[in-house]
Amino acid sequence: MKVLVIKAPATLAELPDDEYRAIQDASGGAEVIVANNLAEAEVHLADAEVILGSLPEDAFLKANNLKWMHAVSSGADALLYPAMVQSDVMLTGEKGLVGEHLADHAFALLLGLARQLPRAIRAAPEPWPLRLPLRADMVELHGLTTGVVGLGGTGRAVAKRAAAFGMDVIAVDSEPVEGTAEVADVWGMDRFFDLLAQSDVVMVCCPLTHETRNLFNDAAFDAMKQTALIVNVTRGPIIDGDALVRALSGGKIRGAGLDVTPIEPLPADHPLWEQQNILITPHTAGASQARVHRNVARFVGNLRKYREGAALDGEIDKIKGF
Repeated sequence: MKVLVIKAPATLAELPDDEYRAIQDASGGAEVIVANNLAEAEVHLADAEVILGSLPEDAFLKANNLKWMHAVSSGADALLYPAMVQSDVMLTGEKGLVGEHLADHAFALLLGLARQLPRAIRAAPEPWPLRLPLRADMVELHGLTTGVVGLGGTGRAVAKRAAAFGMDVIAVDSEPVEGTAEVADVWGMDRFFDLLAQSDVVMVCCPLTHETRNLFNDAAFDAMKQTALIVNVTRGPIIDGDALVRALSGGKIRGAGLDVTPIEPLPADHPLWEQQNILITPHTAGASQARVHRNVARFVGNLRKYREGAALDGEIDKIKGF
């Protein structure tokens, strides 16, 4: 067996010696190759049985001996090209591991919107009377309702934070998931519009699939409260960008916080930049000092299970897309 580790600048940088040794130990004496990039990995693709990393489709087609790939990206959508979906290759990843830092970032965006932080920072040097309009637009979160769309790892972490702020939490999910201490009853997607109508804050926490692409369209924004805020830290195309521009510019919702956008990078002339009631960060919610270590630890555990023929953690259903 050959195990190929492909480094990625953002999600799998230099491995500490102890983690590299853990991979070697878990491999049971197999050959472990560490490639600094995809170009270096090319010569090992043909006979690699296990890969820690991510491959584009053209490289995947060269991996003729591949049995299992453990991804280093939180979303599986970029890996679900036809060749992967139609293959027998097992696909696992960070599913359920990235919720804490994504939820932190979601609340950073929410608090920035609710407390008008960009305007407040700019207004700090101004005389007191000029700050009064700013105060009128600030929102207290306590007592409001957060609607979580997708109660997976990220959605559950968001729900905990919302409850800690004294918010009521409701949720919908496409799967029959169990409720939590914060969300007693998880609705099916047939009640998506009910959630939108009741929510003061809508948190987009679902993966990008065929069903969720452009889930937030004109009809969805029409169903939301005019005072509602929407935050998205998972995948940009879940929100129809043109519909969001119309909702913001037309006063259909109060504001939006986005770490992911319908197009990435968002072009400089995109109308979303012109909106006054929006916060945009450049797809940085996935940053965490603990992320790589969590994922390597899962891979190490899975490598032992793989050798034993046991079920792997974080397996992605290639048909469902998550």
